[in-house]
Amino acid sequence: MAAVSGTESVLTVREATKRFDQTLALDRADLELRPRERLGLLGPNGAGKTTLVRAIAGRVRLDAGRIRLLGAELDLRSPQSRRVRGRIGVVPQEIALYPLLTARENLRSFGELQGLRGHALREHSDWALDWTGLADRADEPIKRFSGGMKRRLNIACSVLHRPEVVLLDEPTVGVDPQSRERIWEMLEKLRQEGAAQLVTTHQLDEAQQICDRIVIIDHGRVIASGSFRQLIADTVGGQRQIALELDGDVPAALREVFTIEGKRLIHGLHDVGRELPALLERVAAGGGTIRDVHLSSPTLQAVFIHLTGRELRE
Repeated sequence: MAAVSGTESVLTVREATKRFDQTLALDRADLELRPRERLGLLGPNGAGKTTLVRAIAGRVRLDAGRIRLLGAELDLRSPQSRRVRGRIGVVPQEIALYPLLTARENLRSFGELQGLRGHALREHSDWALDWTGLADRADEPIKRFSGGMKRRLNIACSVLHRPEVVLLDEPTVGVDPQSRERIWEMLEKLRQEGAAQLVTTHQLDEAQQICDRIVIIDHGRVIASGSFRQLIADTVGGQRQIALELDGDVPAALREVFTIEGKRLIHGLHDVGRELPALLERVAAGGGTIRDVHLSSPTLQAVFIHLTGRELRE
């Protein structure tokens, strides 16, 4: 089986193209995932994220382009490709568990599908129960589990064979903040053990915090790629925004200096320490009384809207 060096990408997609009838789902999309990396794949609804992930997982055949996974070129007809795809884990957005079975029984069922048997299956199941924090509930039917518990078990069933590459589709959708934090702790442990992760999510604040790099896809094409800092520099810029909330209405003298939002004055700052004192003096000289000050940095959401627009996608 093909091996991957410490510097070679574990996953490379080049010129991926896929059409469904009249819809061009992927339009020469490129993507690269590096060892131990967590890569965020973002895009509006219908942008092509799901089609791309399904192509990598072997559930969609591309019309054109190529996918290289763990050192091997993938082809749905190739036995070698099937073996290589056995070294990835696919975590679906939907909860794909057997509700009448216990957590341990679910793990056993999915582990057997992944080729685990005997001692290895028991060892991996014990690891998963400890990893998810479900060891004390291992023998309860999961229909009694909370949404967060099911979500953690759903992830465990998909990575029980300890894959080298993990594809995660909205892994924290519909869970509370505590469960979300636990899931990312789980996935960070998995990454520290060597698993690279490709994550699709609509939680932009989450992607900003936990992803090493981000790829934004729209209309089937990759329109931006890089670290959060790189994306900021290439799009909206590093300028910080200050919002000055006034006690009363905005004086006429200040209306031509600031962007106005109700009783708030909005202004961009390149150097907060140097520019802010002069800005506050200008407000006072213009007759404004400041009630509160809000300073914000550029966000991934600002980048996303800048690149994909504000129209609603259904």
